[in-house]
Order: sequence, then structure tokens, then C-alpha cells
Amino acid sequence: MGVIKVGTSSWADQSLLRSGWYPRSANTPAGRLGYYAGRFPLVEVDTSYYAVPVPETTQGWVDATPAEFTFDVKAFSLFTGHPTPVAALPRDLRPATGPSRVRRRDLPERAYDELWSRFRAALDPIAGAGKLGVVLLQFPPWLVRSAAAERRIVELARRCRPWRVAVELRHGSWFDGRAALDTVELLRTNDLSLVCVDMPQGNPSSVPPILFTTAEPAVVRFHGHSDDWRGGDKQEKFRYAYDEGELRHWARLLSELARPADELHVLFNNCCAGQAQRDATRLAQLLTEHELELAQRADRRPRPGRQPGTADQPDPARATTGR
Repeated sequence: MGVIKVGTSSWADQSLLRSGWYPRSANTPAGRLGYYAGRFPLVEVDTSYYAVPVPETTQGWVDATPAEFTFDVKAFSLFTGHPTPVAALPRDLRPATGPSRVRRRDLPERAYDELWSRFRAALDPIAGAGKLGVVLLQFPPWLVRSAAAERRIVELARRCRPWRVAVELRHGSWFDGRAALDTVELLRTNDLSLVCVDMPQGNPSSVPPILFTTAEPAVVRFHGHSDDWRGGDKQEKFRYAYDEGELRHWARLLSELARPADELHVLFNNCCAGQAQRDATRLAQLLTEHELELAQRADRRPRPGRQPGTADQPDPARATTGR
């Protein structure tokens, strides 16, 4: 079984800070990240979606975390086709006139290339420390499957190399019937990780949870199953607590998914008042319990050339891990 790393999407959203999950002693950005990294081996950086951080900031993240910690970093919104507030751009790259939100076509090629250069510079300290997991390309719900869209995915991934890249697709056309096989093959051919998403079904932006490894690492993101997904605000969409039965079910599925993978990243995005941290902690425990149970079963099974009771014992750190 490959290493399973469990974490959450963000470590500093306002509802988490207000929830009391952090002790009073963790009262600085570095202190909070250090406290988080003492409990989870993985985090998803979402702030990079809203603005390109500066290298001094990302170096601070590196310095606040242990050597084996991993950051999955979400790509800047403009790169993946989301309308982006002009105010989110660096001052020297903002258009002098025009709408308050821009897309790639609204920027000169020089400015767009410079944005990528600064994004890569921001990730350099993380990658240089061996702490960069994947760059997450999360595409908008309106990106319909087409040859042009496929070329766009490949082009954006090329700009991220040599780093690992994960792709989250959010339009059902990518997974409708035979299209699912073609999508998997597209990602596998281009060495891109398919992001499996657990989310409410039956909505215009719903995609099915495809548990398949197309590249290393495998990636699964948990959005929850809020009844307010279609019409609620951001807080309402992601306000969801996974129950014990759901987490046990996912522990079994994730253990299976991890078998052919070297590494599996599991991220809880139900970020509302510390719920993601609670669910991630419990899933980490269940994954370790599940691996121990499998090992005990194997220990009881006679094997050629091995005496009963001598089966290798699992390393809980490979199963997940909140520490």
C-alpha cells in the first residue's frame, strides 16, 4: 500500500480561526501553521487561487513546517479560466482601464507570462525544500469537454513542469458515458493526476467520484454533501459533517485506491468552523485501524515459507496521518 496523506484545504480560513481549534498559544501565522503541521502531514494552499503569493511568504511556510510536510498548491484563478478581480493582480500588471474582473484574454501576453513567472517563483521555495506535492488546476464548472479544452489543460500543465500536476474537472461532459474513459486516458497520457471529488450529485456542477489513479500522486478532495450546494453561499455549500458510516466507507475505498499508488493525497474541503480538521482526524484514525485489521487477517492466513504469527506489522505513518 502506498503512503496516504490526509489533510485539509486551508489552515487559516476565518471560520477555523474563530472555531477554537487552535490553542491560544498558536497566535501567529507561523505558529498556527506549525500547530497544524504537528497534526497533519498535508495541506492544500488555497490562498494562491485568490492571489499569487510572494516568495518570502512561501519561504515562511517552509520554515514553519517539518521536513516531511507536503503542500498541494492551487493555481491562480486567472490561469484556470475564472474571472479574476483586477485588484488580485500585482499592481504593475493591472490593466489601466476596463472591467473590474479579467480573464486571460484581457491581459497582454507579456503580463500573462509574467504572472506565471511570479507564480513559479512563489513555488520555488516549497519545491526546493522537497515539500511541493502537486499544483492543482481546478477548472470552472463551465469548462465543457472539447478538443480545445483538452489542449488548454495540456498547455497549462506544461507551464507547471517539472512539478507534479493534478486536474479537477467540474463539468459532467468529461465523465458522461465513454467520455470518462477518454478523460482518464487524456490525463494518464499526459502524466496528470485525476482529482476524485466527493460532492453532492444531481446538480449542474456535479461530477461523479471517479476513483482512478492516472498519475502520482492520486488525489481525492472531499466537498461534503450540503443540501445548499446549488443555491447557497460558500459557507452554506461547504457546511457539512461526515458521519462515522461515511468515513468508514471511505477508509475502505481509499485503502484500495492507495494499493497501486505510491502516494495518495486526501483533502477535506468542508471548511466550516473546524469541521474539515475533525473529519480529517477521524478518517486518519480509521485508515490506520483498517490497515491494522488487514494485517491481522493476513497474519492469520497461512503462507508458504512463513510461520504463523510472523506477518510484517504495518507502519501507521504509511496509512495516513494525523500525528
